[in-house]
This record gives sequence, C-alpha cells and structure tokens, in this order.
Amino acid sequence: MKEQGSRQRRSPQEWGVRLVLAGVVGWIGYLSVMQSVALVLPDSRIEEAYALAPNNGRIAGRLSQALYRPDASEAERTRAVAIAREALRHDPTAVEAVATLAADAFARGNQAGGERLLAYSQKLSRRDLRTQLMAIELAVAQDDIAGALHHYDIALRTKKNAPELLFPVLTSALSDQAIRTEMVKTLGKQPNWGTGFIAHAARSDANPAASAAFFRALQAARVPVSDASSVALLNRLLAAKLFDDAWAYYAAARPGSDRRRSRDPDFTNALEARSALDWVAVNGLGVSTAILPDARNGLFDFTVSMGNGGTLLQQLHMLPAGDYVLEGHSMGIEQPARSRPYWTLRCQTGGEIGRVELPNSSQAGGRFQGTISVPTDCPVQMLALVARSTDDIGGVSGQIDRIAIRPARAQESARTAS
Repeated sequence: MKEQGSRQRRSPQEWGVRLVLAGVVGWIGYLSVMQSVALVLPDSRIEEAYALAPNNGRIAGRLSQALYRPDASEAERTRAVAIAREALRHDPTAVEAVATLAADAFARGNQAGGERLLAYSQKLSRRDLRTQLMAIELAVAQDDIAGALHHYDIALRTKKNAPELLFPVLTSALSDQAIRTEMVKTLGKQPNWGTGFIAHAARSDANPAASAAFFRALQAARVPVSDASSVALLNRLLAAKLFDDAWAYYAAARPGSDRRRSRDPDFTNALEARSALDWVAVNGLGVSTAILPDARNGLFDFTVSMGNGGTLLQQLHMLPAGDYVLEGHSMGIEQPARSRPYWTLRCQTGGEIGRVELPNSSQAGGRFQGTISVPTDCPVQMLALVARSTDDIGGVSGQIDRIAIRPARAQESARTAS
C-alpha cells in the first residue's frame, strides 16, 4: 500500500523524466539492433546495411569497396572515395576504407600516396583481400616474385574465397621458371592451401608441360604430391599427346621405371590412384576384375560371365622400336582355345602389332611367352589382356601373377654369356 501511495504522489515532472529516460534506452536499443543487423548483412546487401548504420565505419568501408570496382563509373568512384573518407572519420581502423583510398591513389597516379595507404592498410589487417591484391600488383610491377608470392600466401591463408580467385592466376604463371622456383620454396613451408593448389594445378587447363616441370621440382624438393594429383597431371599430359613430358614425370615419380619394359610385373605396387602408365583393371557388363597388390604375392584376378568379353587389364607403353619378349604366369585358366584370353599390343594410333595367346594354366606350369616387334612409326602402344566371349555357362576366370615386356636383346645376351 505504501508503494502504491508513493507512485500516486510522483509529480508530472518525475513521470516526464522517467518517460524520457525510457525513450532514450529504447532508442539506444533500437540503434544497437540496427547496428547488429547491418553488420551481419552480406556484401550483396551492403547498401541496405549502410542505410541501417551509416555511421558505422566498417560497414561504410565495405560499401566503398563494393562501389570502387574496376568497371565502376567516375561517379561511383567519387562516391566510394567520399564514403571511405567518412568511414575513417567514424573509425580510423576501417581497413576496407583505407584500401579503397589506396586503390584510388594508385588509379590517379599518386604512387607515393598509394604505397603509404597500402602500408597503413597492411598494419591494420592482413585479412583484407583487396589490400593483398594491391600488394601483389605492386610487387609484380617491381619484379619482386618472392614479395608477390608472400602476399599470395597471406591472402590464401586468411580468406576462404581466395583460392577460387588466385589459384587460376598462379597456375597460369607456372610457365615462368623463376616463378616455379619461388613457388616450390613457398610450398616447401607447407602452407594450409598447398595441397589444394597442387590438386588445382594438376587438373587445370593451363600449360600441362609447365605443370609437369613444376611437379618434378616439387618432387626434387620432397614436397608431398598425392597419387591422385600425379595421376590427374599424367592423364592431362597424355590427353595433350605430350608423351615425352608424361614419361619424364612418371619416371621421376616412379624411380627405376624403364621405358623399354613394362611396369610392376608382379603387381606389388599399392597405389591410391592409377594412371594409364600403370596397370589399370577394366570392369564392365559381365566383367569383374581386380588388381590385388602385395609385396610378395600380388596378382590380377578376373571373372567373365557367359556371352561377355572385352579388355580386362591394360597399361600404356612407349617402347622404342625393336623386338621384345612378352612373358608371364597364369593360374586357374582352363578353357578351349576359342575361349581363352590373349595379350595384344596395339599402336596408340590404331592397329595391332602383336598378339600372344594364353595357354591353359595346366600347361608349362602356367608360364607363357611370345615375341613382339615394335615398328618405328608406333611410338606409343597399349598392352591389354582381352577376354573372348564364351558360351560356357561358367564363363571364364583366372589370375595373372606375372606379366612383363622386356627387350629381346636381354635374352640373347644372356644366352651368349652362358
């Protein structure tokens, strides 16, 4: 009752003061909400954000950057500069506004002013992408490759959307040996974007020969390159018919590889991904195949159902012209001659240049051998195991645990020595 009485005794002036204070608190709350809403609006709605909070330096700075585009009109650029200056009056640390003024200074030929503003922007934040892009342009203009890559590194470390913009530019620049050298040094420090860039360069439509030279330099510096990226690059080189570049890279990635011989004759290599220069198992309708790698007992397994056939296993070769021996060992193949698989070597341009029929595995202990001659006009060949269609209800199945091509001269030399 006493509290109710005291409320009744308050003067009109006291109630007025209380209402004014309540209004002030409400207005402050409203402004706070508007500021919060404005700050979270995306760049695509930055004009709305600026309308909600015109005195917020960060928002004004973002708007100035959005307006100061390469294709902006003079009126838009003038407005952007005015907004940037206003932003700095409200917030001297609005890095986006500083970057806008730096870009305008460079555009108007004020090199000293642009560099001064750019340096200030760098001090404020390393996360502003436009600042790093201008720093890259400045370093490139000064022929400072290491400096340019330093700012690429900063941008790629700090902005999630930077790879989409910068990876294509960096990949195109790999044709320059000096840039490749500095890029290898940069990636040797294992930045968080390194693996992503290597994967991008492997699949890019830019100069694949330059990418191959870059990847060889990475391997020489012991910078990790995944099997998937290596295979992607190799397949690009082969698709572009850059066979010498493809072999040079493959030989660097697979030490001990010999152009005159098939690779991995005993199926010992466990690879995350396989290129056309590796053994590739081919599956299809009614055809089930698998490479089962093992350091001591690797093999290739296949099953072909009745009425089906086709390529089971293949490996691309670049055998120099000459005579070769194809030899190997099979298990579990028991079929009439008309249904047994066979090995074929075909020119990449088309046309079979050699064939070796597989005997049943019960013959000669499963060993098989044949000779093949590679002509001078056939620099690239495909070796394949092919299954014939069979009317046997059980189909065709078996295993190959060794397959190799070697120069015939090696056999002749061995006989002479004995």
